[in-house]
Amino acid sequence: MRRFILLAALMSLVQSAMALDQAKVLKSLQSVVMIRGYNSSGGLAYGSGVVVAENKVITNCHIFRSTKSPWVARGEDTYEIDSVQADRWHDLCLVTAKLPFIPAPIGSSSNIKRGQEILSIGHSNGVLAPLTSSGVIKTTYHFDGGMVIRSSAKFLMGASGSGIFDLEGNLLGINTFKTPGRPAYFYSLPIEWLANLEKLPVETTFPITGKAFWEEDDNNKPFFMQMAIPEINQDWPKLMQVATKWTETYPKDTEGWYELGVAQEKLNKIDDAKKSYLQSVAVDANNTNALFRLGAIAQSAGDQDSMSKINSTIAKIDENLAKEFSEMLGCNIQC
Repeated sequence: MRRFILLAALMSLVQSAMALDQAKVLKSLQSVVMIRGYNSSGGLAYGSGVVVAENKVITNCHIFRSTKSPWVARGEDTYEIDSVQADRWHDLCLVTAKLPFIPAPIGSSSNIKRGQEILSIGHSNGVLAPLTSSGVIKTTYHFDGGMVIRSSAKFLMGASGSGIFDLEGNLLGINTFKTPGRPAYFYSLPIEWLANLEKLPVETTFPITGKAFWEEDDNNKPFFMQMAIPEINQDWPKLMQVATKWTETYPKDTEGWYELGVAQEKLNKIDDAKKSYLQSVAVDANNTNALFRLGAIAQSAGDQDSMSKINSTIAKIDENLAKEFSEMLGCNIQC
Protein backbone atom coordinates (compact mmCIF):
# COMPACT_ATOMS: atom_id res chain seq x y z
CA MET A 1 0.00 0.00 0.00
CA ARG A 2 2.81 2.38 0.88
CA ARG A 3 4.23 2.00 -2.64
CA PHE A 4 0.96 3.16 -4.17
CA ILE A 5 0.69 6.10 -1.78
CA LEU A 6 4.20 7.22 -2.69
CA LEU A 7 3.47 6.82 -6.38
CA ALA A 8 0.23 8.81 -6.12
CA ALA A 9 2.06 11.61 -4.33
CA LEU A 10 4.73 11.61 -7.00
CA MET A 11 2.27 11.70 -9.86
CA SER A 12 0.40 14.62 -8.31
CA LEU A 13 3.54 16.73 -8.37
CA VAL A 14 4.68 16.18 -11.94
CA GLN A 15 3.16 17.35 -15.17
CA SER A 16 0.57 14.96 -16.53
CA ALA A 17 2.00 15.36 -20.03
CA MET A 18 5.27 13.71 -19.03
CA ALA A 19 5.70 10.26 -20.55
CA LEU A 20 7.44 8.84 -17.50
CA ASP A 21 7.89 5.19 -16.60
CA GLN A 22 6.01 5.09 -13.29
CA ALA A 23 7.48 1.83 -12.01
CA LYS A 24 11.07 2.88 -12.73
CA VAL A 25 10.59 6.37 -11.30
CA LEU A 26 9.05 4.89 -8.15
CA LYS A 27 12.12 2.70 -7.74
CA SER A 28 14.35 5.76 -8.01
CA LEU A 29 12.16 7.65 -5.54
CA GLN A 30 12.89 4.94 -2.99
CA SER A 31 16.64 5.39 -3.45
CA VAL A 32 16.50 8.99 -2.16
CA VAL A 33 17.32 9.38 1.54
CA MET A 34 17.88 12.10 4.11
CA ILE A 35 21.24 13.01 5.64
CA ARG A 36 21.03 14.41 9.16
CA GLY A 37 23.28 15.45 12.02
CA TYR A 38 23.45 17.85 14.96
CA ASN A 39 25.64 20.92 14.56
CA SER A 40 27.81 22.50 17.26
CA SER A 41 24.96 24.70 18.50
CA GLY A 42 22.64 21.74 18.92
CA GLY A 43 20.55 22.46 15.85
CA LEU A 44 19.70 19.81 13.29
CA ALA A 45 21.57 19.98 10.00
CA TYR A 46 19.99 18.15 7.11
CA GLY A 47 20.30 17.38 3.42
CA SER A 48 19.51 14.66 0.92
CA GLY A 49 21.35 11.81 -0.73
CA VAL A 50 20.90 9.05 -3.29
CA VAL A 51 21.79 5.39 -2.84
CA VAL A 52 24.11 4.53 -5.75
CA ALA A 53 25.47 1.14 -4.68
CA GLU A 54 25.02 -1.36 -1.87
CA ASN A 55 25.46 0.59 1.40
CA LYS A 56 26.67 3.67 -0.52
CA VAL A 57 25.02 7.11 -0.65
CA ILE A 58 26.21 10.05 -2.73
CA THR A 59 25.52 13.54 -1.41
CA ASN A 60 27.11 17.00 -1.10
CA CYS A 61 30.10 17.48 1.17
CA HIS A 62 28.89 20.89 2.35
CA ILE A 63 26.16 19.09 4.32
CA PHE A 64 28.86 17.74 6.67
CA ARG A 65 30.62 21.00 7.54
CA SER A 66 28.98 21.49 10.92
CA THR A 67 28.25 18.00 12.21
CA LYS A 68 30.52 15.42 13.83
CA SER A 69 28.13 12.45 13.85
CA PRO A 70 25.86 12.45 10.78
CA TRP A 71 23.47 9.67 9.87
CA VAL A 72 21.28 8.49 7.00
CA ALA A 73 17.52 8.56 7.60
CA ARG A 74 14.36 7.27 5.96
CA GLY A 75 11.25 8.34 7.81
CA GLU A 76 11.82 7.43 11.46
CA ASP A 77 14.55 4.89 10.64
CA THR A 78 18.18 5.94 11.06
CA TYR A 79 21.45 4.42 9.87
CA GLU A 80 24.85 5.39 11.26
CA ILE A 81 27.43 6.58 8.74
CA ASP A 82 30.64 4.54 9.05
CA SER A 83 32.92 6.36 6.61
CA VAL A 84 33.11 8.84 3.76
CA GLN A 85 35.07 9.47 0.58
CA ALA A 86 35.22 13.20 -0.05
CA ASP A 87 35.84 15.26 -3.19
CA ARG A 88 35.69 18.63 -1.49
CA TRP A 89 36.40 20.75 -4.58
CA HIS A 90 33.55 19.17 -6.52
CA ASP A 91 31.36 19.06 -3.38
CA LEU A 92 30.60 15.36 -3.66
CA CYS A 93 30.82 12.88 -0.80
CA LEU A 94 30.19 9.13 -0.88
CA VAL A 95 29.17 7.80 2.53
CA THR A 96 29.05 4.20 3.71
CA ALA A 97 26.31 2.90 6.00
CA LYS A 98 24.50 -0.41 6.44
CA LEU A 99 21.37 0.21 4.40
CA PRO A 100 18.41 -1.90 3.21
CA PHE A 101 17.77 0.26 0.14
CA ILE A 102 18.10 -0.57 -3.56
CA PRO A 103 20.45 1.73 -5.53
CA ALA A 104 19.17 4.06 -8.22
CA PRO A 105 20.07 3.12 -11.80
CA ILE A 106 22.94 5.28 -13.04
CA GLY A 107 22.40 7.32 -16.19
CA SER A 108 24.69 9.69 -18.08
CA SER A 109 24.75 13.47 -18.14
CA SER A 110 26.67 13.43 -21.42
CA ASN A 111 23.68 12.08 -23.36
CA ILE A 112 21.01 14.51 -22.21
CA LYS A 113 19.47 17.08 -24.54
CA ARG A 114 18.40 20.67 -24.07
CA GLY A 115 14.67 20.70 -23.45
CA GLN A 116 14.66 17.12 -22.13
CA GLU A 117 12.13 16.57 -19.35
CA ILE A 118 13.56 15.57 -15.99
CA LEU A 119 12.57 15.09 -12.34
CA SER A 120 14.24 16.42 -9.21
CA ILE A 121 13.62 14.25 -6.13
CA GLY A 122 14.80 15.28 -2.66
CA HIS A 123 13.92 16.38 0.85
CA SER A 124 13.40 20.10 0.28
CA ASN A 125 12.91 21.98 3.56
CA GLY A 126 13.79 18.81 5.45
CA VAL A 127 10.40 17.13 4.98
CA LEU A 128 10.34 13.43 5.83
CA ALA A 129 8.88 12.28 2.50
CA PRO A 130 10.87 13.13 -0.64
CA LEU A 131 9.35 15.84 -2.81
CA THR A 132 9.38 15.79 -6.59
CA SER A 133 9.58 18.74 -8.97
CA SER A 134 9.51 18.52 -12.73
CA GLY A 135 11.43 20.59 -15.24
CA VAL A 136 13.54 20.54 -18.36
CA ILE A 137 17.23 20.64 -19.13
CA LYS A 138 18.12 24.25 -19.90
CA THR A 139 21.72 23.52 -20.89
CA THR A 140 24.90 21.75 -19.80
CA TYR A 141 28.40 23.09 -19.20
CA HIS A 142 31.73 21.33 -19.75
CA PHE A 143 33.67 21.41 -16.49
CA ASP A 144 36.44 19.18 -15.11
CA GLY A 145 35.65 16.23 -17.33
CA GLY A 146 31.89 16.30 -16.78
CA MET A 147 28.77 18.17 -17.80
CA VAL A 148 27.32 20.41 -15.09
CA ILE A 149 23.56 20.51 -15.61
CA ARG A 150 21.32 23.58 -15.41
CA SER A 151 17.64 22.78 -15.30
CA SER A 152 14.32 24.37 -14.43
CA ALA A 153 13.54 21.69 -11.81
CA LYS A 154 13.48 23.61 -8.53
CA PHE A 155 14.98 22.45 -5.25
CA LEU A 156 15.15 24.17 -1.87
CA MET A 157 17.31 24.02 1.25
CA GLY A 158 17.41 20.43 2.44
CA ALA A 159 17.56 19.07 -1.10
CA SER A 160 21.32 19.53 -1.42
CA GLY A 161 22.64 16.12 -2.42
CA SER A 162 19.35 15.00 -3.94
CA GLY A 163 19.01 13.55 -7.42
CA ILE A 164 17.99 14.72 -10.85
CA PHE A 165 16.52 11.84 -12.88
CA ASP A 166 15.32 11.22 -16.42
CA LEU A 167 11.78 9.94 -16.99
CA GLU A 168 12.96 6.34 -16.79
CA GLY A 169 14.38 6.88 -13.33
CA ASN A 170 18.06 7.02 -14.28
CA LEU A 171 20.21 9.23 -12.04
CA LEU A 172 21.78 12.01 -14.12
CA GLY A 173 23.24 14.30 -11.47
CA ILE A 174 23.26 15.59 -7.91
CA ASN A 175 21.41 18.82 -7.06
CA THR A 176 23.95 21.10 -5.43
CA PHE A 177 23.61 24.88 -5.79
CA LYS A 178 21.46 27.67 -7.18
CA THR A 179 21.74 31.37 -7.82
CA PRO A 180 20.33 33.63 -5.08
CA GLY A 181 16.90 35.24 -5.32
CA ARG A 182 14.16 34.76 -7.89
CA PRO A 183 14.19 33.81 -10.67
CA ALA A 184 17.00 31.36 -9.99
CA TYR A 185 19.20 29.01 -11.98
CA PHE A 186 19.43 25.47 -10.56
CA TYR A 187 22.60 23.40 -11.02
CA SER A 188 23.32 19.69 -10.67
CA LEU A 189 26.71 17.97 -10.66
CA PRO A 190 27.30 15.19 -13.22
CA ILE A 191 26.92 11.63 -12.01
CA GLU A 192 30.07 10.79 -14.01
CA TRP A 193 32.11 12.32 -11.18
CA LEU A 194 31.06 9.35 -9.04
CA ALA A 195 33.70 7.17 -10.77
CA ASN A 196 36.56 9.32 -9.46
CA LEU A 197 34.89 9.77 -6.08
CA GLU A 198 34.92 6.00 -5.55
CA LYS A 199 38.73 6.01 -5.89
CA LEU A 200 39.39 8.56 -3.14
CA PRO A 201 40.72 7.65 0.33
CA VAL A 202 38.26 6.50 2.97
CA GLU A 203 37.85 8.90 5.90
CA THR A 204 36.12 8.34 9.23
CA THR A 205 36.30 11.80 10.81
CA PHE A 206 33.66 14.51 10.56
CA PRO A 207 33.07 17.42 9.94
CA ILE A 208 34.17 17.58 6.30
CA THR A 209 35.52 21.03 5.49
CA GLY A 210 36.89 22.68 2.36
CA LYS A 211 35.69 25.13 -0.28
CA ALA A 212 33.84 23.92 -3.37
CA PHE A 213 34.37 25.38 -6.84
CA TRP A 214 30.97 27.05 -6.83
CA GLU A 215 31.85 28.95 -3.63
CA GLU A 216 34.84 30.73 -5.14
CA ASP A 217 34.98 34.52 -5.38
CA ASP A 218 32.98 35.73 -8.37
CA ASN A 219 36.01 36.40 -10.57
CA ASN A 220 37.35 32.90 -9.89
CA LYS A 221 34.11 31.04 -10.53
CA PRO A 222 33.67 29.12 -13.79
CA PHE A 223 32.43 31.36 -16.60
CA PHE A 224 29.06 29.62 -16.67
CA MET A 225 28.55 30.86 -13.11
CA GLN A 226 29.96 34.33 -13.71
CA MET A 227 27.39 34.93 -16.44
CA ALA A 228 24.34 33.83 -14.45
CA ILE A 229 23.66 36.92 -12.33
CA PRO A 230 24.21 39.43 -15.18
CA GLU A 231 21.84 37.41 -17.36
CA ILE A 232 19.18 37.14 -14.64
CA ASN A 233 19.50 40.86 -13.89
CA GLN A 234 19.52 41.70 -17.61
CA ASP A 235 22.86 43.47 -17.23
CA TRP A 236 23.77 42.99 -20.88
CA PRO A 237 27.06 44.98 -20.90
CA LYS A 238 28.32 42.88 -17.99
CA LEU A 239 27.16 39.68 -19.68
CA MET A 240 29.00 40.68 -22.86
CA GLN A 241 32.14 41.37 -20.82
CA VAL A 242 32.01 37.93 -19.18
CA ALA A 243 31.09 36.11 -22.39
CA THR A 244 33.84 37.84 -24.37
CA LYS A 245 36.43 36.67 -21.87
CA TRP A 246 34.80 33.22 -21.88
CA THR A 247 35.14 32.84 -25.65
CA GLU A 248 38.69 34.17 -25.61
CA THR A 249 39.68 31.69 -22.92
CA TYR A 250 37.70 28.72 -24.25
CA PRO A 251 37.01 29.30 -27.97
CA LYS A 252 35.68 25.74 -28.33
CA ASP A 253 32.96 26.19 -25.70
CA THR A 254 29.59 26.45 -27.43
CA GLU A 255 27.89 28.03 -24.41
CA GLY A 256 30.36 30.89 -24.27
CA TRP A 257 29.53 31.86 -27.87
CA TYR A 258 25.82 31.47 -27.18
CA GLU A 259 25.94 33.79 -24.17
CA LEU A 260 27.98 36.32 -26.15
CA GLY A 261 25.28 36.21 -28.81
CA VAL A 262 22.57 36.80 -26.20
CA ALA A 263 24.36 39.87 -24.88
CA GLN A 264 24.99 41.25 -28.36
CA GLU A 265 21.40 40.66 -29.44
CA LYS A 266 20.05 42.42 -26.35
CA LEU A 267 22.38 45.34 -27.05
CA ASN A 268 21.00 45.47 -30.62
CA LYS A 269 24.29 44.31 -32.15
CA ILE A 270 22.38 41.93 -34.39
CA ASP A 271 25.10 41.19 -36.95
CA ASP A 272 27.58 40.39 -34.18
CA ALA A 273 24.98 38.27 -32.40
CA LYS A 274 24.33 36.26 -35.54
CA LYS A 275 28.06 35.58 -35.92
CA SER A 276 28.31 34.45 -32.30
CA TYR A 277 25.30 32.14 -32.59
CA LEU A 278 26.72 30.66 -35.79
CA GLN A 279 30.02 30.04 -34.02
CA SER A 280 28.13 28.39 -31.16
CA VAL A 281 26.48 26.03 -33.65
CA ALA A 282 29.80 25.46 -35.43
CA VAL A 283 31.24 24.20 -32.14
CA ASP A 284 28.13 22.16 -31.28
CA ALA A 285 25.65 21.50 -34.07
CA ASN A 286 23.10 20.37 -31.46
CA ASN A 287 23.00 23.69 -29.61
CA THR A 288 19.29 24.29 -30.09
CA ASN A 289 19.36 27.42 -27.94
CA ALA A 290 21.60 29.10 -30.51
CA LEU A 291 19.50 27.72 -33.37
CA PHE A 292 16.37 29.21 -31.81
CA ARG A 293 17.97 32.64 -31.67
CA LEU A 294 19.22 32.36 -35.25
CA GLY A 295 15.65 31.57 -36.24
CA ALA A 296 14.35 34.64 -34.43
CA ILE A 297 16.93 36.82 -36.20
CA ALA A 298 15.97 35.27 -39.54
CA GLN A 299 12.31 36.01 -38.85
CA SER A 300 13.09 39.65 -38.06
CA ALA A 301 14.92 39.88 -41.37
CA GLY A 302 12.05 38.21 -43.25
CA ASP A 303 14.36 35.34 -44.23
CA GLN A 304 11.83 32.53 -44.65
CA ASP A 305 14.37 30.22 -46.30
CA SER A 306 16.71 30.36 -43.29
CA MET A 307 13.78 29.84 -40.92
CA SER A 308 12.79 26.70 -42.81
CA LYS A 309 16.34 25.32 -42.83
CA ILE A 310 16.75 25.97 -39.11
CA ASN A 311 13.43 24.27 -38.41
CA SER A 312 14.58 21.20 -40.35
CA THR A 313 17.87 21.16 -38.45
CA ILE A 314 16.12 21.33 -35.08
CA ALA A 315 13.66 18.60 -36.13
CA LYS A 316 16.57 16.23 -36.75
CA ILE A 317 17.71 16.88 -33.17
CA ASP A 318 14.31 16.82 -31.45
CA GLU A 319 10.89 16.93 -33.10
CA ASN A 320 9.26 18.41 -30.00
CA LEU A 321 11.74 21.28 -30.01
CA ALA A 322 10.99 21.83 -33.71
CA LYS A 323 7.31 22.24 -32.83
CA GLU A 324 8.27 24.67 -30.08
CA PHE A 325 10.42 26.57 -32.58
CA SER A 326 7.51 26.85 -35.02
CA GLU A 327 5.19 28.04 -32.27
CA MET A 328 7.74 30.61 -31.10
CA LEU A 329 7.92 32.12 -34.57
CA GLY A 330 4.15 31.93 -35.09
CA CYS A 331 4.26 29.42 -37.93
CA ASN A 332 0.94 27.70 -38.57
CA ILE A 333 2.37 24.28 -39.40
CA GLN A 334 6.12 24.43 -39.96
CA CYS A 335 8.48 27.28 -40.72
